[in-house]
Amino acid sequence: WEMIEYTDAIRDETTGQLISKAEVAEVPFTAFRSRKKAEQVAGRLVVRRIPDLNPRQVEQPTLFDVYRHHAFFTTTAKEVMDTVAADKTHRGHAIIEQVHADLKAGPLAHLPSGVFTANSAWLVIAVIAFNLTRAAGLVADRAGRLARATTATIRRTLIHVPARLARSARRITLHLPEAWPWQTAFDRLFTATHAPPPTVTT
Repeated sequence: WEMIEYTDAIRDETTGQLISKAEVAEVPFTAFRSRKKAEQVAGRLVVRRIPDLNPRQVEQPTLFDVYRHHAFFTTTAKEVMDTVAADKTHRGHAIIEQVHADLKAGPLAHLPSGVFTANSAWLVIAVIAFNLTRAAGLVADRAGRLARATTATIRRTLIHVPARLARSARRITLHLPEAWPWQTAFDRLFTATHAPPPTVTT
């Protein structure tokens, strides 16, 4: 087993705990061995194990340390990417896959169209809207839930807001809900997006 020291603690996807270290190991592995020789894929099976910091309460103590394991398969040669680098790359894939899932559950669910240019335009618009929505969540609630929320959650809490417009003395007033739990986040976002630009100093 080879130790990994994370420079920044990562959140475990199962327990939600912050993990600062883990161990990785690998063995040669051939996938699809039950198929014909031409369909078999040779590669490496990499396993990451994380110590279980809060094991479930048991009636008697365990005889050895308890770990949780996560395995993945890669065809990248060890000379190109060692075990630790392969694990780091795999964790990066897990992050981008969440972004893909968010997009597929949202605007990309309406693809494909029969017209290529329509697909291209829709994809550009979808990515712009996705990035703006995630940026709004980060500005509104940098240390809270909205910074890591999906775009559907951000739309539901900050954009699709039940409100009432009132006109009085040629002025339009927007009445937002009382005791609204996202008022502070909305105010922060509104101030950041509607404030005058900062003065340029030379």
